[in-house]
Amino acid sequence: MGDVMMVPVNGADLAVRIDGDAGKPWMVLSNSLACTLESWRFQMELLTRTHRVLRYDTRAHGASSAPAGPYTMDTFVIDLVGLMDHFSIGRADLLGLSLGGMAAIGLAIRHPERVGRLMAAAARTDTNAAFLENWDVRCAAVRAAGGMSGVADFTLARWFTPAFHAAHPEVVQEAREMILGCDVDGYLACADALRGLDYKRQLGSIGCPALFMAGREDGGASPDEIRSMAALTPGARFGVIEAAHIVTMENPAAFNALVASFLAEAQAA
Repeated sequence: MGDVMMVPVNGADLAVRIDGDAGKPWMVLSNSLACTLESWRFQMELLTRTHRVLRYDTRAHGASSAPAGPYTMDTFVIDLVGLMDHFSIGRADLLGLSLGGMAAIGLAIRHPERVGRLMAAAARTDTNAAFLENWDVRCAAVRAAGGMSGVADFTLARWFTPAFHAAHPEVVQEAREMILGCDVDGYLACADALRGLDYKRQLGSIGCPALFMAGREDGGASPDEIRSMAALTPGARFGVIEAAHIVTMENPAAFNALVASFLAEAQAA
């Protein structure tokens, strides 16, 4: 695997890892809120067969810095553009999970010329009362505890099914360490940015091949919600994975199969 490098982008220093052979088309991976670039480790063998893969820790996550907020959804899109510009990536296939999927969708809307194919998992594109209340609860728990420990158990319960918790405690522990490694103020700034999520009404403008994926047991980005997004996006494909929210870690075999099928069939616009 490639070495981690620090890249200055949009006022932040982002931890970046690049894998795969030079000369292959680029793919950029963007992680979920409270995850790190290691949340993609189960996908790297597959993706590097066909792509040179750039993955990074979102600002305030992992080894990346946490500039003072406020952040907006555009902050994450600008970070993506800055990373691509730094490495002279004119256009890439994008794969994002949750917050990272939202950022990828935002890039496809704001800068369509930069996106070849779009893949987003567990990423809704608008807010509702339950979504906003969920983030109120999480942020209040973090503030009350004075740290990420206040939200770790709550988050893990939503990230993985009970069966997965029982069968794979080592992966759940790995995820816990990602959560606890987040910068507290940066996490809160990321969560506040989600309140401005408003991409759903713009999905019809996406012109590249797109795949939207949902975890069957995901309470926040339900299959019905993700299916509705696919219906609004011209020609988009939709798939369901037997998992909760962090589908890349809970059911990598099914996730990878969906991605591989899409990449094999969908031609870049």
